[in-house]
Amino acid sequence: MNKSLSVIFTTVVLDAVGIGLIFPILPALIRSVTHVSDVARWIGALTALYAAMQFVFAPMVGALSDRFGRRPVLLVSLAGATIDYLFLAFAPTLWMLFVGRAIAGLTSANMAVAQACLADITPEEQRTHRFGLFNAMFGIGFVIGPVLGGLLGDHWLRLPFILAAALNGCNFLLALLALPETRAPTHQSFDPGAFNPLRPLRWLSSMKHLLPVISVFFLLSATGEAYGVCWALWGSAAFHWNGLAIGLSLGVYGICQALAQAFLPGRAVKALGERAAILIGIAGACIALLAMAFATQGWMAYAIMPVLVLGGIGVPALQSFATRQVSESQQGQLQGVIASTISLASVVAPLLFAALYFIWQQHWPGAVWLSVIALYVLAVPAILGLEFSRNA
Repeated sequence: MNKSLSVIFTTVVLDAVGIGLIFPILPALIRSVTHVSDVARWIGALTALYAAMQFVFAPMVGALSDRFGRRPVLLVSLAGATIDYLFLAFAPTLWMLFVGRAIAGLTSANMAVAQACLADITPEEQRTHRFGLFNAMFGIGFVIGPVLGGLLGDHWLRLPFILAAALNGCNFLLALLALPETRAPTHQSFDPGAFNPLRPLRWLSSMKHLLPVISVFFLLSATGEAYGVCWALWGSAAFHWNGLAIGLSLGVYGICQALAQAFLPGRAVKALGERAAILIGIAGACIALLAMAFATQGWMAYAIMPVLVLGGIGVPALQSFATRQVSESQQGQLQGVIASTISLASVVAPLLFAALYFIWQQHWPGAVWLSVIALYVLAVPAILGLEFSRNA
């Protein structure tokens, strides 16, 4: 189990580094191929396309991992991501960037499979803690990735893609050589209906008690998309940050996120209960977002970060709560549905935030953060309606 945990967490760190490398350079990269200064809509469209591919394929991958085992599905995903980043490194036109991001979305099932692996090997009473560590590992990757991306991108915009390909290749080799199978393949015949991207919605409709928690995942995931679409644009417009400054800010955010996820979720749930931990995290994030909307100097963004990351301290509790709603044999399917829900939010939210930023950017770039607060507020009634256990 310790070996499996080490490989899963290392895989998440390397994957997050590869993803984080891209964020600081994306606006400049799109400007270089489109030769226009207003790129918010293209960033939103690229992000939405990536998520749309995840929405279509993540449930299929979850079902495949239940049927054939986690390991082979994870290996295929990592190999595909390695090839795709090499393609993106040399894509000279905007339409080729779109093709590359579509392929990246198709092959990005490794996070859902890694979460299913973690659920396989973790006793129920330890899942909140380990899902918190899982998210912390992602945060560690986001400390390294954006800083490297900003630094390398200021020298050559394509260099971060080459490094991302190398990291995914290392990720593939690590999983190939060191990751044991965490769920034995079943001997049941495979149902071709698993390839239907709408099938999880039918499965979800038969599990009506999951609908409220899935709706919370949708709303919380939608709030997170604002940072990927707007952070670099906001930092450049409000504080005149270059690529390295954007990368450093994301790196500091990653440090705060990693520390918060490593130390706070389990303690918050133990002291407050699952529901209160989620709600207090949301309150902290909303306070920070309000301050960000009115920030006038770059140091203010750094000062706000420790409060902003509180928004994620309740997510491991929500993940643990979700795993208790289905049987062990359905964990892969559940993680696929959650990944699909997150991807659906990631299709809609980037387009929304890109449009809002485009409207407000000339007069008040920070106003987009107020729309994130509105989504958090929408999640509160659904959270209040969840039936958490008394001792959670």
